[in-house]
Amino acid sequence: MPRKARPHPKPARRPTYIRAWRKHRALTLGQLADRLKVELEVGISEGQLSRIERGETPYSQDILEALSLVLRVEPADLIMRHPTRPDAIWILIDTLK
Repeated sequence: MPRKARPHPKPARRPTYIRAWRKHRALTLGQLADRLKVELEVGISEGQLSRIERGETPYSQDILEALSLVLRVEPADLIMRHPTRPDAIWILIDTLK
């Protein structure tokens, strides 16, 4: 009897700080989705945003840039910098500007 192939586990996605920045700006998923639609005409549902935040769905560069505009941060901040970490190296870089 032939053996069934085991499905390969999904590769782990790198964590992002999208949810942390959204909460830092005191926005709900619904408010963020509304702002994306009104300000940038980007149609994305709360469910899609939630899956992106949890790393279940990959984000595109366009979505990352749209989120960064609405959240008032650089796109790189959403993937590399937690908003409440004042001791992070990025704070030092920001002060050099």
